[in-house]
Amino acid sequence: MEEANESRIIAVDVSKEMRTSYLNYAMSVIVSRALPDVRDGLKPVHRRILYDMFEMGIKANSSYKKSARIVGDVLGKYHPHGDGSVYDALVRLAQDFSLRYPVVTPQGNFGSIDGDPAAAMRYTEVKMSRIGEEMLVDLQKETVDFGPNYDESLEEPTVLPGSFPFLLANGSSGIAVGMATNMAPHNLQEICDAVCAVIENPDITIDELMEEHIKGPDFPSGAVICGMQGIKDAFTTGKGKIIMRSCYEIETNDRGQDHLIFTEIPYQVNKADLVKKIDDLRKDAVIPSISVVRDESDRKGIRVVVELKMGSEPMVVLNQLFARTALQTNFNVNNLALVNGRPQLLTLKDMLVHYIEHRQEVVTRRTRYDLRKAQERAHILRGLKIGLDNIDEVIRIIKESQDNTIAAEHLIVRFGLDMIQAQAIIDMKLGRLSHLESFKILDELAELEQKISYYQELLADPVKILKVVETEVRSLPASLVPKDRRLTKIIREEIGQSTMEDFIKNEEVVVLISNKGFAKRIPTEEYDTHGRAGKGTKTAKLQDGDFIDHMFVASTHEYVLFVTNAGKGYFTKVFDIPQASKNAKGTSVKNILQLETTERITSIINFKDFSEDQYIMMATRKGVVKKVSLSNFRNARVRGIIAIFLDEGDELLHSELVQEGDECMLITRKGRGLRFAQADIRAMGRASRGVRGIRLLDDDEVAGLLKVDEAKRILMVTENGQGKQVTFDSFTPHGRGTQGQRIYRLGGKADFIVGALAVNDENDVVCVTLMGQTLRVHVKNISVQGRNASGVRVVTMKGKKDSIVAIAATGDEGDDEDELEDELLEGVVPVMEQEEVEESPSDVD
Repeated sequence: MEEANESRIIAVDVSKEMRTSYLNYAMSVIVSRALPDVRDGLKPVHRRILYDMFEMGIKANSSYKKSARIVGDVLGKYHPHGDGSVYDALVRLAQDFSLRYPVVTPQGNFGSIDGDPAAAMRYTEVKMSRIGEEMLVDLQKETVDFGPNYDESLEEPTVLPGSFPFLLANGSSGIAVGMATNMAPHNLQEICDAVCAVIENPDITIDELMEEHIKGPDFPSGAVICGMQGIKDAFTTGKGKIIMRSCYEIETNDRGQDHLIFTEIPYQVNKADLVKKIDDLRKDAVIPSISVVRDESDRKGIRVVVELKMGSEPMVVLNQLFARTALQTNFNVNNLALVNGRPQLLTLKDMLVHYIEHRQEVVTRRTRYDLRKAQERAHILRGLKIGLDNIDEVIRIIKESQDNTIAAEHLIVRFGLDMIQAQAIIDMKLGRLSHLESFKILDELAELEQKISYYQELLADPVKILKVVETEVRSLPASLVPKDRRLTKIIREEIGQSTMEDFIKNEEVVVLISNKGFAKRIPTEEYDTHGRAGKGTKTAKLQDGDFIDHMFVASTHEYVLFVTNAGKGYFTKVFDIPQASKNAKGTSVKNILQLETTERITSIINFKDFSEDQYIMMATRKGVVKKVSLSNFRNARVRGIIAIFLDEGDELLHSELVQEGDECMLITRKGRGLRFAQADIRAMGRASRGVRGIRLLDDDEVAGLLKVDEAKRILMVTENGQGKQVTFDSFTPHGRGTQGQRIYRLGGKADFIVGALAVNDENDVVCVTLMGQTLRVHVKNISVQGRNASGVRVVTMKGKKDSIVAIAATGDEGDDEDELEDELLEGVVPVMEQEEVEESPSDVD
């Protein structure tokens, strides 16, 4: 027994055996299951289903047959796998949301775009569609090779004639071992135009094909393709990422509530899961602007309704939905197919060329078959013609012969016929001896001789074969889908990766920054408007000893350049500053900008982009000015870069955005103003000191820097709440470095100017006191006075020790006149008597 057992032991290298077995398995999956053949675009299971239906006669004009009957027949004859795999493949061939051009016509429940499965195969029925029939046209004319089935009891086609370009029209998807394919569907008319273009000009480029013929994929679910780069990559390399978005409309109901209506969704997206995901985002308050989500889809098409809450920004919600749901998804193209039995990555032109070559071979083999059949028939007809010409003698020979075999031999010897012709004469019915039947034989012979000549010409000239292919391809759209149209729209503009800006509502906000570095943004509509001299409302919960030090108004989507007293610049977007309520403390600026311990923000400039033609004009407390191109601050970010080098003891006070032709004004705390042209200050690099802007007297300091705007006026407010407006044309331009002109009469009512603004009647001014009191006042309620006037009461402060520390201008709210009048009545106190004095005629130093 031991010797017998030892004789049956085979020594095998395990690693080699595993490698060989795995490769055999992998190639079996690749070739026999997962990847389509480039010629007919079908996987083996799909090819076997269509061939079995063809054999069973289940064509487009026949009656429906049970799916179970077809599945069982395919399993028994050709496909030795589970019935589930065959039925799933049959179902997909019938789904109009899976295939752009279904090759099977279904009857019954074949699933839905919501992911519902098809009914059991015993309930559903199918038959071949007209397109499915086109895949098998001329199969019986020896156009393709046949091979044995799994048990070699039958033969099956190794490829179908496939006059319909299935691979390009319907695409394919499959996962093999170590590789996968994901090919996009395309529009049939565009495919046929491209095929004809390649036949007419074999050297045509892919760019020319894209420009004139195939615009891009055409998915059965429609939707929108965003950008051409993914399409170009897929067409030129065989791989590409195509960005798809749902089609939507924005509707507004009678109450002014916006609704987002989605009518088409990306290919292969489960609609039910999509709706559930959107509703989950609503429930979890990830997108709080959504009120209700409804699926109103029916037989007419898809309709998913997303109701928004009042005041929501539709585009912001759209961007959030595109980023967080399958309303925007990527179709990753991987054009992998079998070429001569081997997987190969294909470009658009490769697929077109392989289709043309396959059709060229099919037409050639079909022509050879037709030629052979025509020649065989003509050969018989020639024998019949000889028989008819000698009918009396033929009848005599047949009558005198003992049997048909001997009669055939005599006919062969007598008329020089072969056995086929002699047998045809013997089998000819007497009814064909009439003159009419004789003429029919002669006419058929003449017609066949013309066909034989035509077939021989075709086979002798490959160019004519290609012309036949082109003619047949051109006729496909009109004969198969006469009312076909492109379903997927293409937007040529590329869309980048979503940024935070896409999810923030574009609105005007007020940004407050306290002395201790707490910042927040508040929508401007949250501020109440009061008359001048009102007491206002408290809008910030401040710590002990803290007070509002700076404020500005801007759009949430604009850039903001923060310039500090240390001469450094930082930029960010407005929406990066956290939103908070009016009474909230805010967020520390150190969480937004990487400020030094001693740095304090002195100016904030908002702009849309970094322009080469715009400049930052800076002024220090000691009267130094400097102009730097805005483009030099591109790298500022939140880390900051140097904007100006400061002298010891000096600090940067204010900055303005200027351009060619602008003029500026410097205003000092002791009431002097200097108007000068920005061109008088040459542009410098960031790492420089600047030049003298205004000559200061005694211990005077600069209080503000303004850009001259003749449509506006200069508004000044003093530390004790006095203020006035002065027109810009009250000042004549002077060169830099002079003392300027008097702009405010101080003493008694006011000791020094806190700040200055350029305003008009459409502006409001918001004043902030040391104790955190704020007040919004219409500018048109503050008097326009002369340069030597002492101004009027603008703000009444609650405490004697309180004082104005900051002012800022905001846009008019556009209130109705009646409402504005009512608001002006709130908090009004008596206004101090306005005073004006005559200016000194020689007030320029």
